Amino acid sequence: MALMTPLECVERQFAAYNQRDLPRFLSAFADNVRSYRLPDMTLLLDGKPAYGDFYASQRFIHAGLRAELLSRMVIGNKVIDHELIHGLGPQPVETAVMFVVEEGLIKMVFAIPAGAPK
Repeated sequence: MALMTPLECVERQFAAYNQRDLPRFLSAFADNVRSYRLPDMTLLLDGKPAYGDFYASQRFIHAGLRAELLSRMVIGNKVIDHELIHGLGPQPVETAVMFVVEEGLIKMVFAIPAGAPK
């Protein structure tokens, strides 16, 4: 089976996120994926098990959870999404996310919140 392109990989995780399909969501990530918050480079999640635990207990429990894609750019092996995340609170959360894809899997994620980090 051919490796997923960066766009295919990010599309897979995005669709699985909106379906709250944890196994399919995690299948888009490398085992050693790391997630950071910019601009301070705070490490948010380290490794696929941490992703699974976080999304199972903190995100996919929200029945109204969904990401609305406002725009997307693909630059080489990087995909940058501008999103509104619905269902975490009364107002959507605006964010940008940069995914770095290597060998068909998401290896690094950089979250860029619109507001101050919480």
